[in-house]
Amino acid sequence: MADNERDFSEDKTVTVEKDREEKKPDENRPEEKKEQKETAKAGGPEKKAGMKMNPLLIAVIALSLLVVGLLIVLLSNGKKGDKKKSDSAAVTETEVSSEGTSETASDEATSEAPKEVVTEEGADRKAGRPAEKAPDASEDIKYEISCKVASADGWEEGGRKVMQFSIIINNSSSSDQKDWEVRLPGFTDTKYVNGWNAEYEISGDTLFVTPVEYNTTIPKGSSIDMGVQISFASTADAEAAVKGLTGKKSFPIYIAGELHDAEKAPVETMDEKKKEEVKKEKPAAETGSPLENHGALSVSGTDLVDKNGKPYQLKGISTHGLAWFPEYVNKAAFQEFRDNWGANVIRLAMYTGESGGYCSGGDKDALKKLVNDGVDYATELGMYVLIDWHILSDSNPLTNEDEAILFFDEMSAKYADYDNVLFEICNEPNGGTSWEDVKSYAEDVIPVIRKNKADAVIIVGTPTWSQDVDLAAADPITEYDNLLYTIHFYAATHKDNIRNKVKEAHDKGLAMIVSEFSICDASGNGGIDYDSADEWFSLIDEYNLSYIGWNLSNKNETSSLIDSSCSKTSGWDDGDLSETGLWLKKQISGE
Repeated sequence: MADNERDFSEDKTVTVEKDREEKKPDENRPEEKKEQKETAKAGGPEKKAGMKMNPLLIAVIALSLLVVGLLIVLLSNGKKGDKKKSDSAAVTETEVSSEGTSETASDEATSEAPKEVVTEEGADRKAGRPAEKAPDASEDIKYEISCKVASADGWEEGGRKVMQFSIIINNSSSSDQKDWEVRLPGFTDTKYVNGWNAEYEISGDTLFVTPVEYNTTIPKGSSIDMGVQISFASTADAEAAVKGLTGKKSFPIYIAGELHDAEKAPVETMDEKKKEEVKKEKPAAETGSPLENHGALSVSGTDLVDKNGKPYQLKGISTHGLAWFPEYVNKAAFQEFRDNWGANVIRLAMYTGESGGYCSGGDKDALKKLVNDGVDYATELGMYVLIDWHILSDSNPLTNEDEAILFFDEMSAKYADYDNVLFEICNEPNGGTSWEDVKSYAEDVIPVIRKNKADAVIIVGTPTWSQDVDLAAADPITEYDNLLYTIHFYAATHKDNIRNKVKEAHDKGLAMIVSEFSICDASGNGGIDYDSADEWFSLIDEYNLSYIGWNLSNKNETSSLIDSSCSKTSGWDDGDLSETGLWLKKQISGE
């Protein structure tokens, strides 16, 4: 903040006090007290003999004296107000060292103290913003309108540490919420650098976040996200702020200036009667199929193992978004991959946040039918199948956690007796989502699945589009077994930097799965990098990692397995496949 904008209210208070002291009544001076006493004894000033007073003049003088008297009263009241402020400031300055200060005096000092003067090292503070204390976070309470904070990697700049935070507000209440405000603690001696999707202001140690024109209202059942970059005086200060804001912590927010800390009602999952109604009877596996030969899978150490406890490798195909390419969910296509490619697994990618997604206005019944059809086809063929909660644009799995809980409650109840269904609960967390957020989400969803299917293999995504398996390895989920953690790669983009994360995670004992990959760049397009793909598969085979190629569609992009000119939805020959499709077919079949 520029010097000419600073609040010098404290300096003004000192000046007023000084002026007040200089203008104390003359009776405090002994020589004047003596003169006043002598005058009083003499009956006042001596009158000149023989003087006559004009009645009109007397009236004017009386009126003048009345006006002067009123002015004196007004000035006197003003000085009393100044004295009150000055005395209050004095109490504030001395209350730490003065024993026996009364509670009343302390309260008066707090309420009347002058506004803080912001130093150049302090936050950019707008005039008139009171330094309210931010509400405390809670790790145990879930608020119906809550704020979660995640942090991304920071950087050094100008001798300070800059951190980027993502802020997500979830409105789980039964009504739209307007005029919201977030107050976050831990921002002493910080500077605002940049931000988006909100207005930001720092006052004292509090970061105030308020809406912009297009997100003043948060619809019921929806969430909004925003981001901000803050400069801290030191790395230690930045780390302390991150620790105090992220993880399982949840903050209540303000609505129309009032703290809204109502607790969120628990998500109502299905009762036992409803679960029995949706539960499907397990069909017999096809003779000689992967499912018949290997049965229910589990996790042992870093390996996925079959019913005999032997290491087993899933290898197969992922659909594209079910809402966009539903025609490829058919039994003939799946059988083609099993019989002619050697695939043993199908991944059903159900987008959640994109256009037509499960949580963004898509037809939920139609999407669930596609999932159910896909599970049926794979099961009839004796193949394994992943039900994929495909977060992408929604970035943080906490954004739609309630929907995820309801979805996986239904799916795990429906397929409780199936040996071939795996649950992938968050495809690619991104946008600054921390491992703490992913872990918190997973620890909410996993028990819902396990209540219905105690031995289910559950696949947990990792931050940065499921690349940061090293973070999961450093702080894994320990309350549950049969967990796999996702590593995704696109060979032309992700090379030794990501492979080294896989090596580190494996060395620490983390069980992983490549539930999505391709051999082009991370956009799903661009050129193919065969050399990098070969290096990846050396690692995959060494560590017995399961892998699933992206994607089953004829979309005009490099990662599509079907050539864009081909309209077939099954029965493909090699001429119908893309360059990526031909490579993956050879990789899976071992040709």
